[in-house]
Amino acid sequence: MKALGWWLMLVGSLRLASVWFGFFDIWALRLAVFSNAIMTEVHGRTFGVWTLLTCTLCFLCAFNLENKPLYLATFLSFIYALGHFLTEYLIYQTMAIANLTTVSVFAGTSIIWMLLQWNAHQPIHTKHY
Repeated sequence: MKALGWWLMLVGSLRLASVWFGFFDIWALRLAVFSNAIMTEVHGRTFGVWTLLTCTLCFLCAFNLENKPLYLATFLSFIYALGHFLTEYLIYQTMAIANLTTVSVFAGTSIIWMLLQWNAHQPIHTKHY
């Protein structure tokens, strides 16, 4: 497995922990992510399902880096997540800067790495004469 694949497995595993909090420990999720927000159990479960989807994308992409549509979907999931959390911090003020920093490190690293590796995992086609 390529280094980017291992990174996506790590990020997917960390996201999996957030899924647990969303479904079973809403108050830990509130403290760890949305420190200034009023969260209900429905919010927690919605966050859990959304995070489970992004976690699944990370795992699938890690094993299929050459699959361009899957790679793009995974890449966009990081863009959307970072945009969402930036909005929560800057506009709605429901996140603390420390929580945004943690999210930004993982999402930002993933975005940059995936951009740098955009075509690196494509199969090499040789011409047959």
